[in-house]
Amino acid sequence: MSLNIILRTDWPLSYTERINGTLIGRGVAFEMLEFLMEKFKFNYTLVMPEHNIVGSSDDMDGSIIELLANEKADIAVAFLPILADARQHILYSTGLDEGEWMMIMIRPLESASGSGLLAPFDRDVWILILVSLLAVGPIIYGLLVIRYYLTKDSEQVRYTLPHCIWFVYGALMKQGSTLSPTGDSTRILFASWWIFITILTSFYTANLTAFLTLSKFTLPINNAEDVRRKEKNFVTIRGNAIEYAIKNSDEALNSLSVLVDKHLVEFTTNLNDSDILMTTVAKKNYVYVRDRPAIEHLVYNDYLVRRKVNPINERSHCPFATATTPFLKRVRAFAYPNSTRWNALFDPQLLNMVEGGLIKFKLLENLPKAEICPQNLGGTERQLKNRDLVMTYLVMLTGFCTSIAVFFSEMFARIMNERKLAKELKELNGPGLKLPPEKITYLSKGVSDSPPPPYAEIFSRHTSGMIGAKGMFGSQIVTDGDAARQMINGRDYMVVKEKNGIGSQLIPMRAPSAAIFQYTYTN
Repeated sequence: MSLNIILRTDWPLSYTERINGTLIGRGVAFEMLEFLMEKFKFNYTLVMPEHNIVGSSDDMDGSIIELLANEKADIAVAFLPILADARQHILYSTGLDEGEWMMIMIRPLESASGSGLLAPFDRDVWILILVSLLAVGPIIYGLLVIRYYLTKDSEQVRYTLPHCIWFVYGALMKQGSTLSPTGDSTRILFASWWIFITILTSFYTANLTAFLTLSKFTLPINNAEDVRRKEKNFVTIRGNAIEYAIKNSDEALNSLSVLVDKHLVEFTTNLNDSDILMTTVAKKNYVYVRDRPAIEHLVYNDYLVRRKVNPINERSHCPFATATTPFLKRVRAFAYPNSTRWNALFDPQLLNMVEGGLIKFKLLENLPKAEICPQNLGGTERQLKNRDLVMTYLVMLTGFCTSIAVFFSEMFARIMNERKLAKELKELNGPGLKLPPEKITYLSKGVSDSPPPPYAEIFSRHTSGMIGAKGMFGSQIVTDGDAARQMINGRDYMVVKEKNGIGSQLIPMRAPSAAIFQYTYTN
């Protein structure tokens, strides 16, 4: 007895070989058929579809479904996806497995989560940090002003807005600050910002170390939604489950039909997976969507070839990466015509193969147990490259450019101020008076024409008129009523009355203290 069997070329699940001029079926599907042939003693004759497509209600011409619907074959020995609209034309066998269609693409140079200085935080966190840096300085200044007007605290130091802004920036850079608020509320405000910055920088430092050493590699495209959102070009085999899921309005993948309208999806008739990988994926940067067994065998064979060519450079062995999330899942099975009687005979045996794990074993039989070319190549050393330090270079370049711009603005402001001062002096002194340039520069610094006399000369006139003494401590010699010399705790002071006659001022007489007073008084 001989059966007419339809075969769909879908390596490694089902394909053909010509032996002694006879076309023979090969693959996992035909290994299962051999069990049935051995048990039920029959032979087969291959019937090839015209277009090597599964087919659907809207795509019947030259398809497997058309041959079965017209009863030109007894059974389709191939892992066919179970389509809802095809049930009206054909009858499916018991489910063989749940097919998973995966995506394979060029391995990106860096992880989608980033690997530079910005990698530890996502975009929203960086935006909020920038907003806080811009807002906290004015907020601190505003609260200081409000506290000053409400409490009328004369001891409070009213820091300017630039001082508050510089304090916020200095805290971020872990620098000290000369600001010392006197009020408890302002101290708590300053301390809160320090605590916030300490926690933030600790998280950043720890996460940056982890990203540069232990970060998990992730792909920019992981599922069908990423493909739709980023409008990524992808290619898949013509007439498979992916095409019908996209074109069927009841399927979730129908959202990708907009990409079909934009000609971003290619349904190829090329059945050579290696050729598609080397041309469409490697050269055009497309994503290739294929079922899991084909992807795993394709990656493994490509790995073996590259390792044979270059066994030393481990990074060159895996130029492609596979997404871990399935693009589509669909139960697969054999198919019969609706009027068949073979399903009652074959389906129980197929179910035994499924429950016994035979099909799963055959799908993984020629593959290694270890995962080949995983997303995260943990066996390779993580070395920093220039692309990891791009942000560092940008920070330095921005800093230098900013400093140069500020320098030129300062020079411009100084030139304009000197011109304005020279014009004012010219108008003040008349057209006949001309001051030398060094004099104009001296005046522009806010220094008077006659600097104050030395400290010793100021008070020498008082010491010459002092008379009498009353003791070592608390002794006093009165002069003309404007100043007096007095010993306080063993130190000489000159007591000088204020101009308003109400208070007095102590001026030290010893050389070190006098020098300090002279510096403070004249500056």
